[in-house]
Amino acid sequence: MLTRRRLLYGTAAVGVSVAMLRTGDVRAAAASTVKTPVNFDIPRGACDCHVHVFDPARFPYFSGRVYTPPEATAGDLLNLQNALHFDRVVIVQPSVYGVDNACTLDAMKTLGPGRARGVAVIDKSISAGQLDDLAAAGIHGVRLNFETAGESNPDNAKRTLAAIAEQIKGRGWHIQFNAALPLVVALRDELAALPMPVVIDHFARSKAVAGPNQPGFDVLLALVKSGRAYVKISATYRISDKPPDYPDAPPIAQAIINANPDRVVWGSNWPHPGRGKTREDIAPPHESDDGAQINQLPRWAADPAIRKKILVDNPARLYGFPAG
Repeated sequence: MLTRRRLLYGTAAVGVSVAMLRTGDVRAAAASTVKTPVNFDIPRGACDCHVHVFDPARFPYFSGRVYTPPEATAGDLLNLQNALHFDRVVIVQPSVYGVDNACTLDAMKTLGPGRARGVAVIDKSISAGQLDDLAAAGIHGVRLNFETAGESNPDNAKRTLAAIAEQIKGRGWHIQFNAALPLVVALRDELAALPMPVVIDHFARSKAVAGPNQPGFDVLLALVKSGRAYVKISATYRISDKPPDYPDAPPIAQAIINANPDRVVWGSNWPHPGRGKTREDIAPPHESDDGAQINQLPRWAADPAIRKKILVDNPARLYGFPAG
C-alpha cells in the first residue's frame, strides 16, 4: 500500500514530467525498467548513485566509443526516480561521450540541483577554470573507466590515477574507479594513500559465485573497513548471472556492508548499457528489473537504519546533498 508521502511525491513527479514534455525539453519516455513494485519503505532523500544519460540526438557520441547505446534521456530518468520512490540521483559520465561532459551536465540541470549531482570524465587538457565550472554545475568526482577501456595493466593505471589525483586535489571531490577486483588489489597501496575518497563501482566486479573468500576480496574489505574506499553495491547482474533474485549475491553484499556500512552506496546502473556486435551497432541494454534490484537491499541489510545510511546518509556526505 502506498504511503501518503509516496502518493504525493508520485503526483508531483508526474506533473514535472508532463511540464517538461509540454515545453519540449525531453522526448516521450522510454519503456520502464521497473517491472516489480518496490516492496519496502524507501527513506526520504534516497539516492540512486549510479545512472547514465544518453541523448544522441542532442549530444552525439564520440568516435572513439566502444559501444553505442540507445537513447535514455533525463525525462526517462525522472520516471525511473518516481517509480523507485527516490528523491536524488548521481549521473555518471558514460564512456560513449569521452571527456565531453555536456550531456551529463545538461541532464543534471534538467533535473535540478535539489535532485541531481554528477561524476565527470576528464583528461590532462582540462583547465583549472573548467574544473571550477564543473564543480559549480554539481560535479563531485571524476571517473576512471579502466574496465570499459580494457585497461588491466597496473603500471598504466597507477600513472593515470596519480595524474588525476593531482588535477583534482583540494577540491573535495572523489575518484570513482571502474575496475575489476584484480586491478583494485594491484593498486591497493595507491588507493589507500590518496588524499581524497575512492569510490569503487559494481562490487569491484567480484564474482558472486566465488563468495567472500575469493582471491583479493579481503583487500577490498580492508579498504572499506579502513574508510579509505566506498563501494557501490550496484548492477548486481555484473557479478551474478542468476536474475532476478541473484541468490548468490547476498554473501558478497553483506560482507561489504558489514565491513563498514558508512562506506557503502547503492546504484541501479540504469539504463543498463550493454555491448553490440560492433561499436557502431545499437547495443541492447542489459535486461534488468530495477524494482527487483532495489528489493534485494533488505535481504542484504535487514536493519532500516543501515539502509538509510546506504541510501541517504552516505550519498549526502559523498555528493554534497543536504543531510537526510
